[in-house]
Amino acid sequence: MRYIKLSLYIMTFFLFLLTGALTLYYGKETFHFDPEESDVEETTTEQKLHFVLIPEELDNDYWRLVEQGARDAAKFHNVYLEYLGPKQANNDEHLKTIDMAIAGLVDGVITQGVADPEFNTLITKAKEKIIPIVTIDTDAPESDRAAYVGTDNYYSGFLAGKALLNDTKGEQKVAIITGRHEAPHQKLRVQGFKDAVATEERIDIVAVEESNITEIGAVEAAHQILQQHPKLTAFYGTSALDGIGIAKVVKNQKAEEDLYIIGFDILPETLQYIKEGTIEATVVQFPYQMGYEAVEKLILLNNGEKLDPLQHTDTKVIHKEDLPISPAAMNGGMQP
Repeated sequence: MRYIKLSLYIMTFFLFLLTGALTLYYGKETFHFDPEESDVEETTTEQKLHFVLIPEELDNDYWRLVEQGARDAAKFHNVYLEYLGPKQANNDEHLKTIDMAIAGLVDGVITQGVADPEFNTLITKAKEKIIPIVTIDTDAPESDRAAYVGTDNYYSGFLAGKALLNDTKGEQKVAIITGRHEAPHQKLRVQGFKDAVATEERIDIVAVEESNITEIGAVEAAHQILQQHPKLTAFYGTSALDGIGIAKVVKNQKAEEDLYIIGFDILPETLQYIKEGTIEATVVQFPYQMGYEAVEKLILLNNGEKLDPLQHTDTKVIHKEDLPISPAAMNGGMQP
């Protein structure tokens, strides 16, 4: 009996050691969650760096363009890349994903900055483990992130305001629909717009509403604004789906001739609305370029290079006369 107990103790001890070793190995080499929630680039034994791209929400068309750029860069540089995060915008899930990536001891994380003290804590934790963090689309300058790759969001909002001034005449009653009030990049886009039109007495901003970064949210906000402000003459949407939602409402009410719309980004539906004249202009940022350059910056950081913390990508405003846009132009001049 003592022999049997001793054998069981020895077997339990070795199983414990084996489990711990496997946990450490797979935490480092194959960090990912449920395969249904993770898009994983096929890896080879030659791939030495392992990065994770964590978007605001997985299935957002804008973030899929970021992913495409990151995947192309990862393939070119032979990097293993995972695309993980919340299916819909959710700060708690976003932060949990960052924490899991850090626990997996990956070689670098690309993530949207989050306005939450816990985000800064996690970035410091990553730095202590020598895991560089690159913020993308939305910066977190107060954190220990290594660099920001993306649009100068204040400047992009300022460009939108200047476009409205150039494209309109006379008194304008303007409504702003923004993705999320608390999102830092959305705040900057709103503030830049407001500052651009601040000295023009003919511009009156009558409402700023939230869409929760959904098309249906933008539709609902636009409906509500038009009911409360029937003399409205212009809309500004600060996230990719806002302009589309606004355009659907305006088109449904057959008010295309009466309402000026300037949106954000160049999703296919946005370009179609510009082509037909429902949307007059859109601010173009280059998500593919952001994803591609973010991967390259992480490679440089892993090689010990020092970077300027602000790595701004291109921004401009386009109108109907600028169409069609070539694939290379949509990618910020980069060929996929």
